[in-house]
Amino acid sequence: MTSSSWPRHLDVGAVRFARPTARYDDVLAFYRDDLGLPVLGQWRGHEGHAGYDGLLFGLPGSPVHMEITQHGSPPRVPEPHPENQLVLYLRGAAAVDAAVRRMRERGHEPVKAANPYWPERGAVLFADPDGWLVVLAPWVFGEDPVPVPVPMRLA
Repeated sequence: MTSSSWPRHLDVGAVRFARPTARYDDVLAFYRDDLGLPVLGQWRGHEGHAGYDGLLFGLPGSPVHMEITQHGSPPRVPEPHPENQLVLYLRGAAAVDAAVRRMRERGHEPVKAANPYWPERGAVLFADPDGWLVVLAPWVFGEDPVPVPVPMRLA
């Protein structure tokens, strides 16, 4: 049985998920400058971080964040997988078009989705500098109905 209510015993005030990178500066530029996510925190080899470099992006704002860390010489990073994605649910097709336009202006081109679910519903994917995928979806999950699949056009 699926439930949309949060369990009372789990009093969470914020959520963070993290993943490693081997391209700290490139990833910072991609998410901050190209995609436009706010940086909530940033550190490079400071004491207290045990030699880790890190970035903390708001998604959106500060209650939900994505942490990117870099550690070691060379940093060890798992291979990207096409189903390991950051999905940003935008407020409609015009919002996706604006984000795609910005990404293209900054030198990024959409990538093919392994799962046809996303493009069939109008989502566009981009790969970050490590090859991890960002999905720009044209509906807000939980607020808007999921778009009906649109048959893919053959090029």
